[in-house]
Amino acid sequence: MSRTKSALLGALVLLAGASGTAVAAVPADPAGIAAIPCTVDYKVQNQWDTGFTAAVTVTNNSAAKTSWAVKWAYAGNQKVTSGWNAKISQSGTAVTAANETYNGTLATGGSVSFGFNASYSGTNALPTSFTLDGVTCNVDDGSGGGGGSDPSGRVDNPYAGAKVYVNPEWSAKAAAETGGSRISNQPTGVWLDRIAAINGASGSMGLRAHLDAALAQKGSGEEVVQLVVYDLPGRDCAALASNGELGPTEIDKYKTQFIDPIAAILADSKYASLRIVTTIEIDSLPNLVTNTGSRATATPQCDTMLANGNYVKGVGYALAKLGAIPNVYNYLDAGHHGWIGWDDNFGASATLFKQAATSEGATVDDVAGFITNTANYSALKENNFTINDTVNGTSVRQSKWVDWNRYVDELSFAQAFRNQLVSVGFNSGIGMLIDTSRNGWGGTARPTGPGATTSVDTYVDGGRYDRRIHVGNWCNQAGAGLGERPQASPATGIDAYVWMKPPGESDGSSSAIANDEGKGFDRMCDPTYTGNPRNNNNMSGALPNAPLSGHWFSAQFQQLMTNAYPPL
Repeated sequence: MSRTKSALLGALVLLAGASGTAVAAVPADPAGIAAIPCTVDYKVQNQWDTGFTAAVTVTNNSAAKTSWAVKWAYAGNQKVTSGWNAKISQSGTAVTAANETYNGTLATGGSVSFGFNASYSGTNALPTSFTLDGVTCNVDDGSGGGGGSDPSGRVDNPYAGAKVYVNPEWSAKAAAETGGSRISNQPTGVWLDRIAAINGASGSMGLRAHLDAALAQKGSGEEVVQLVVYDLPGRDCAALASNGELGPTEIDKYKTQFIDPIAAILADSKYASLRIVTTIEIDSLPNLVTNTGSRATATPQCDTMLANGNYVKGVGYALAKLGAIPNVYNYLDAGHHGWIGWDDNFGASATLFKQAATSEGATVDDVAGFITNTANYSALKENNFTINDTVNGTSVRQSKWVDWNRYVDELSFAQAFRNQLVSVGFNSGIGMLIDTSRNGWGGTARPTGPGATTSVDTYVDGGRYDRRIHVGNWCNQAGAGLGERPQASPATGIDAYVWMKPPGESDGSSSAIANDEGKGFDRMCDPTYTGNPRNNNNMSGALPNAPLSGHWFSAQFQQLMTNAYPPL
């Protein structure tokens, strides 16, 4: 459930229009806005039976400030339990949110955003009065603002209260597998991974066909359609299996032959009632942080894409074009904890994402959120150890598996990275998606408790759910299982768990296969490969006899069902 309130205190006069509807008279003097010392936008982003997440944006229309404090009171028993980007305290029903050391400056006309989690019971009435440094900012003008939508008509969380499109092509393949009918009704992402996919390649459904099918599934309720937009020039510069059809310099072709046609279809008024979620260019921007320059993991291809700027330009262009369509929700790919969870990568990635999201005409308003773990295997939640544990005086961070990473699982990473993204300038209302299609790690190999405390490595390796040889292994991993089923608002800051990667579709071929899809052969998909610096020279852990990326891989599908957690 999402609700919003943005109320103004000022000399706006309500006049009765011809239809009897109240309308606001605009002051003749534009400078009249100065009569409103400040405004507050308070949004309930997610709400459940016992709690909620709220985002607050304060705009200062008075003299510039070097520190600030916003105050309000609740009518009910709401209690703030945690917050970010402000020091939040509460006495009874009265709440105070004061600046952190890094965001005390608030210019005239400037805004600052913060958020928090809170508990409640009964009703969660919106606050009706706010002050900034003792001056009243806004009062309840009766606008109420139910529904949690912005002026474009978008809702805070597109997944809330909506069904999600079941791709009939994937569903048929899943149902044809022994036992596959148990999951064949699950929603999965539709991958637009080459220009031909827009109109339908090799007899498959094109974009319009999927959207038409989604309308048929929709009925009278809300329906989300999940698309993966994935055809950047020089795509996936560190993994040959997912290389694309466009060369490093073909940015204009990407814009005019890929993004523009997609945008034209999505903007068709026929599809205006659908909530269209776009996953923007997986495995692109993080490569510019981790696989360039003097790093041991650098590749010449990634250095080229960093130098020519076409990843940043392409992502910015996609965000701007698609973000201009009111019912499209852009979620930018944010890698996963085993990629950018290290201190050197964490902040740098958020900064790079902000650069891309403000290039080529895009703004942060074109970003509804971010998605992590797309087509990957990182465990959602490791319960048998934490990053703060020590064994015989040695930190878990020093184990070979964790290797000084700051995070041990995807949920903690996604929630922390969301806060980091807000701190660099993304809207406080952004939500995260986590791809749980292949991170269940169940079956007989799933540990039931912590490992032995003989050493930090026996402790971590014996207790971790993620059974990969190395966290850098990404291709058709042996032992993987289906993860949490797709669901909306499963945790704080998380818009949904999704199956963006359709289970049963290969990550890449185990050996070289000639093809006209621009897909190369990556040794990380070869089960005999002994590794490279990106997986610390470990075995690949890949399944044998795999087909090209995106092609059906029956053996993998069966394994994912066998090892599903929660079990099927």
